[in-house]
Amino acid sequence: MEPVKPIFDRLTEELSNIRSGINVVAVTKNVSTVRTQEAIDAGIVHIGENRAEGLIEKRKQINAEVTWHFIGSLQSRKVKDVIHLIDYLHSLDRKSLAKEIQKRAETPVNCFVQVNISGEESKHGLTPENTLEFILSLAPYDKIRVVGLMTMAPHTNDTENIRATFAGLKKLQAEIAAEALDHAPCTECSMGMSNDYRIAAEEGATFIRIGTALVGSESEAEK
Repeated sequence: MEPVKPIFDRLTEELSNIRSGINVVAVTKNVSTVRTQEAIDAGIVHIGENRAEGLIEKRKQINAEVTWHFIGSLQSRKVKDVIHLIDYLHSLDRKSLAKEIQKRAETPVNCFVQVNISGEESKHGLTPENTLEFILSLAPYDKIRVVGLMTMAPHTNDTENIRATFAGLKKLQAEIAAEALDHAPCTECSMGMSNDYRIAAEEGATFIRIGTALVGSESEAEK
């Protein structure tokens, strides 16, 4: 399997040619702690996990100054296990989760509100129409800081559909940022993964979440 550093260097150059200010979150759910450490040694400073167990295991074994992201759907009962281990949560999508974060967090958590722009029933997230109302309802929760919005592209090869999804999130993010809410600056967009990060970058992503295309997968690592 190719070392992470040359892949990351190519990716960084590619993104810089599109726009500055894009943060790459290496999604390490399918790779070992060793491969994750290699990614960190290659200069990656954002690490993302989408399973509580994976996050806990890697945090135990990795003692590096990196920023940790939880990017998967988070069950309320798992909040107590992970909230003190992360810097960013990319999947705030319901009041029950917000209440549990408020109860368990010791310091404010940077949260992305997940929005289902595409309207696919299989996807989590608020509807665009309900997003501002939800964010406004979070004002009393001093342990939640809404830094931005997150979405996932539809499962399709139609690049214009994907582009429209990302453009829709960017537009909504800008509208909410214009509200100038103290608890929700909402300046960031988390969107784009291995198959569509270029489109996301072009449409205004500030955080992209890349797994296989950057660090590979566990099955490859074992070959």
